[in-house]
Amino acid sequence: MRPDRHDAHEAGRPDGAAAVVIGGGLAGITAALTLADAGLRVTLVEGRPRLGGLVFSFRRESAAGELSVDNGQHVYLRCCTAYDWFLGRVGARGLVPLQDRMDVPVLDADGLRLGRLRRTALPVPLHLARSLATYPHLSLAERANVGRAALALKKLDPQDPRLDGVDFASWLRRHGQSPRAVEALWDLVGVATLNARAGDASLGLAAMVFKTGLLSDNSAADIGWARVPLGEVHDTLAREALEKAGVRVELRTRASGLDRAADGSWRVTVDNGPHGREQLTAGTVVLALPQRETHGLLPAGSLDDQDRLLDIGTAPILNLHVVYDRPVLRKPLFAALGSPVQWVFDRTESSGLAALPGGAGSQYLAVSQSAAQDDIDRPVAELRERYLPELARLLPAARGAGVRDFFVTRERTATFAPAPGVGRLRPAARTQNPGLYLAGAWTATGWPATMESAVRSGLGAVREALTELGFPQGQLPQEVA
Repeated sequence: MRPDRHDAHEAGRPDGAAAVVIGGGLAGITAALTLADAGLRVTLVEGRPRLGGLVFSFRRESAAGELSVDNGQHVYLRCCTAYDWFLGRVGARGLVPLQDRMDVPVLDADGLRLGRLRRTALPVPLHLARSLATYPHLSLAERANVGRAALALKKLDPQDPRLDGVDFASWLRRHGQSPRAVEALWDLVGVATLNARAGDASLGLAAMVFKTGLLSDNSAADIGWARVPLGEVHDTLAREALEKAGVRVELRTRASGLDRAADGSWRVTVDNGPHGREQLTAGTVVLALPQRETHGLLPAGSLDDQDRLLDIGTAPILNLHVVYDRPVLRKPLFAALGSPVQWVFDRTESSGLAALPGGAGSQYLAVSQSAAQDDIDRPVAELRERYLPELARLLPAARGAGVRDFFVTRERTATFAPAPGVGRLRPAARTQNPGLYLAGAWTATGWPATMESAVRSGLGAVREALTELGFPQGQLPQEVA
């Protein structure tokens, strides 16, 4: 996926040609790395004091000591081949391992029945047949209907523009899915991956998620997540990789202007605090910012109807962080039904809690709440009152446990909203201005707003940029499966 730097020079490409990447999230880091690998002289500017965008960590003083806290629980699947490449490129693959096989405990709070979504080594779709046959949260008839709907879903083409304007819930109803089946299976997966419930999600994006994750390969849905703080991967190791690649990284530096010079090059005006205003000049610019910030910097005429970027909505994610004075969960994760609680992860090791003198015997759980429109603005005290009893209802060991800390992280614009019709709003990487490209999970990658989509967008922007610079096909970043 990375062209050989020496070969690029031998092919007569412009050694030392300049590129500026605006935005230091996963899309921007990916673009900067691959441009530098191709032999360009790259500057990456990021307004925050760190890299990683919305995938980051921070330090928090708790009763047990100082914790390393992720802003939210981020996971990926084995089918996320671009993000896997990213992990390898920054030297973090061993820190973000995958399950040997997809295995998700699913607890129904209404009857405290524990089900399990676990794959076997059988080929698709038989890899989930045993799990579905014994799934206690659906009736026999509902399980049979789920199988029929899955076969119908497999026949859909996620790229068909007609699917973009249809909501997923309507399609599920037409294919015999009961409200319970939607909650216990389709939304269980869809809310976590799409950040929207079925009624608010484009059928095209939902079809892409389920076809790729559950119906493409028997191992595609194996789950991976960081066993270290997210900042160690997406800031520390990413910055080291960028520096080794020769990228100039400017943090606390915000782009405030973008225009063309008389010679056709791009001028990027940046504000870097005490150092004042600076102007960077480059033949290639990659804008790797959220859609509204991108719209604010785009020169007029860069896209057909570029105001459509403002019509791409956003969706929130809420994370609740609970430190108990004793272990209350034996498994690394579980999902819940019949409860406001969605997904729960054990973050004791990755937060450093287990190694703290005051953390002995304690356990740190992160409760990840996607599509959190109803809760995102609730006060912490109200969230505590709402969710701690729910955790105690789901986890008997939590009923007598003391709560050493409870706090909340909120991302009000965590992802773009995958609403019906969003596909026609998402722009391609290439703009109508030569040398100017777009990247970000919200661009037209075909994926929902995930780490995978962000990395794919960065690779796609660089493929377009290097093509325009005259690089031969064999020296472009390879397409990911």
